[in-house]
Amino acid sequence: MRKKNIAALVTGLLAITGLSVWTGPSARAATAPCDGTYSIAVGGWRSHWWDDRFFNVTQHVGYPTDIPNGASTQAGVNELNRLVREQRAACPGQHVKMMGYSMGAAVVHVWVTTNWTSFDNVNAILVADPKRQGPPGADGGTGVFGPAVGAPLAGVDRFFGNVPVKSICTVDYVCDTSANPLGYPADHINHYDVDFDGNHHNDNANEQWYNGVWMPW
Repeated sequence: MRKKNIAALVTGLLAITGLSVWTGPSARAATAPCDGTYSIAVGGWRSHWWDDRFFNVTQHVGYPTDIPNGASTQAGVNELNRLVREQRAACPGQHVKMMGYSMGAAVVHVWVTTNWTSFDNVNAILVADPKRQGPPGADGGTGVFGPAVGAPLAGVDRFFGNVPVKSICTVDYVCDTSANPLGYPADHINHYDVDFDGNHHNDNANEQWYNGVWMPW
């Protein structure tokens, strides 16, 4: 029975890091106003660009997450990059706050690691990041299942350059493989309600929240 539960968990973990519906060009909104912070959110499992659990944000990102692998993640990174750079071109002085959940957190994570040298005045919020590098034995799920999903979704790291990053992981096997795997998916779904509020995070947050405890990077 336990083997069946673990098999179901692995299948679910892969799904929750990426399953949703790609809505294509219709998901692309026009450039947003230049006043205030431009906040952009990337959802995870079964989220749509218009309904990805985040609220009080300016823009939501649509990307093809029906297959939870590196190619899907890279497509999300590419679309996120397109949107924020179009906005920056129109509003050069505007701060960008990007937020992601589950596979969406991996998309934001990868964007930061690959774009921090060429894009400033930005911060990132990672909620239940499967690429989270934690204490020994407590990495995110793609540190374990990396070979199955492929780069850039595979692996874990903390390489964010000089971009302020806030990482939130709360008793959740997706971002912490030391958590009880049998708590999935309830733990992954139920522990982050306030964290989906774009106004809950300041524009220069640079910290970790691990199981409700603040930790410096």
